[in-house]
Amino acid sequence: MNFGIRHAFPVLLGVAATVMGGASAQTTTLQDIGSHFAEPPSPTVIYTAREFITMDPARPRAEAIAVRDGRFVAVGTRAEVGAAAGEDARLDKTFNDKVVIAGFVEQHVHPVLAALTMNTKVISIEDWDAIDGFSPAVRDEKGYQERLKQALAAHEDKQAPFVTWGYHHYFHGEMSRDMLNELAPNFPVIVWHRSAHEIFLNDAALELTRIDEALVKGLPESAQAQLSLPKGHFFEQGMLAILPKVAPYIASAEQFRKGLEFTETYYHRNGITLACEPGGFVSKPMQDAVNAVYSDDATPFNHCFIGDGKSFFAMKPNDAVSLLAETRKVESWGKGRTWYIPNQVKLFTDGAIYSQLMQMKDGYTDGHHGAWIVDPPAFDFMFQTYWDAGYQIHIHNNGDAGLDVLLASFEKAMARKPRTDHRTVLVHFGFAQPEQVAKWIELGGIVSSNPYYVTALAGRYAKLGIGPERSANMVPNGDVVKNGGSLSFHSDMPMAPAKPMQLVWAAVNRFTAEGPVAGPQHKVSLDVALKAVTIDAAYSIQMEQRVGSIEVGKDANLTVLEQSPYEVAPEKLKDIDVWGTMLEGRVQPVGGKLPRTTSAVQGEAPLKEAPRDAADLDRAVAGRLASLLRHKHDH
Repeated sequence: MNFGIRHAFPVLLGVAATVMGGASAQTTTLQDIGSHFAEPPSPTVIYTAREFITMDPARPRAEAIAVRDGRFVAVGTRAEVGAAAGEDARLDKTFNDKVVIAGFVEQHVHPVLAALTMNTKVISIEDWDAIDGFSPAVRDEKGYQERLKQALAAHEDKQAPFVTWGYHHYFHGEMSRDMLNELAPNFPVIVWHRSAHEIFLNDAALELTRIDEALVKGLPESAQAQLSLPKGHFFEQGMLAILPKVAPYIASAEQFRKGLEFTETYYHRNGITLACEPGGFVSKPMQDAVNAVYSDDATPFNHCFIGDGKSFFAMKPNDAVSLLAETRKVESWGKGRTWYIPNQVKLFTDGAIYSQLMQMKDGYTDGHHGAWIVDPPAFDFMFQTYWDAGYQIHIHNNGDAGLDVLLASFEKAMARKPRTDHRTVLVHFGFAQPEQVAKWIELGGIVSSNPYYVTALAGRYAKLGIGPERSANMVPNGDVVKNGGSLSFHSDMPMAPAKPMQLVWAAVNRFTAEGPVAGPQHKVSLDVALKAVTIDAAYSIQMEQRVGSIEVGKDANLTVLEQSPYEVAPEKLKDIDVWGTMLEGRVQPVGGKLPRTTSAVQGEAPLKEAPRDAADLDRAVAGRLASLLRHKHDH
């Protein structure tokens, strides 16, 4: 595989790299988190609630807690907490009719892609609370066509392109330039695939972006092989080749800022107190743009990042010294409530589950083939290098054949240089054989799965590409539990909504969008599922000493629910409303459900630190898209 990001779009990325070069950066270590925003000593506050679900096995439930200077100073019965807090403590009954749990930890999200996709007209295979309102799921061709026609008819500014995200050919049928010309003959239309790896353009969009036969003929042969100008279809290398022409119309600076502000609201209203992006992008201007929205003390959550190993490898392939040096450079890019976790890195094996490009042992029922995001020899070089340097390694993997490659590198490293408490993380966990899971856990690996894959894909994949038996074993969380492994959940937003209670619901029930349960043997208990979005999620990124449970000395992070997960039927778990959160002792109500109107982002605090220049940020966003899609980043 060609890893040369800098060779793909040198001018584009070169401009992006200078956009915000003067912006201040601040290194934030794990020890700094929680004390970075320290204020003068504050009074002790005692909070009571209908119930505190602590996620602490030594004391699973509590009647009260005491908070001082952003940390828990007492947890227990009302009498115990009162005695520990002292006579000067103030009693706060805000949570008296609420059920309070340790603050939710979202182990894996992608803020840039989430910001961009939620800005489009979302017509997807699942429900979305998007910027322009609630978008219900559509999972059939007729329904999609009707929704698309309605959206096109409502598009008022005929000079501006219409952009939609969420189309999926496995559900919505064929798409083509001619079809879009017929639907919208007089204005540009860009259809962005649900996987984010493909786009379709009509004649007006091709004219707007100046993509024509002459341009296509000048592209590399590999890119020409992955596009069809007659169909207006550009995918993988074909899409990457024309992306600089298209990206400014997908991702303006205004859209990007608005999208990040929306995700800030979205995460908060779903109870997230700590989010993380493993495989964080290698673009200082883009990081500065994210910092501008997420970094100040008013942000209702903390957000960490983990470096993207394949991007560092691209800068100087097969050079271990350079690989580690480039990895460490980004650790100073955080600012305030955003920071890079030192000594952790994200690697990749096989392709996207949404595109059925994962590497499968028994292939696909329709005869197509999977793909490698990183070729196995390059992957092994990176794995061994980071292993020897003592890094915690997170690995994107979806197929069981991909997992064989990963296990080979893992076993080789352990045999050559044994390590304890390395917490090597298997990320996504689309397909795995029981013996593979047992071996992974025996080697000391842990798992962060996306249980939403079952909801979104298992029913359809049972009929297309995968078959019923393998689809029933998608995301085999039951095998992790059976082998005593550590299990956390993540949404990978926008590959699933960043809603921890929906992830809990998906894992406990394993309902498919079509209705039937897929692989009931892989259901997990509610206890396991709640741990997977709190303490075990924190454990997966080495933050369990600070967050993930309600224990004395930890950061006072809470998620406040309207109902107890233990008092509703399993099928109702995803419908539990989030009242608000507490972040380091600050109570943050959200006012109920996310409004399903354009008011979702109205009334929020404005952008805290405006990016330098809109045109410059447009180029930075375009460069980020190029980087994301060139390396098949997670999706």
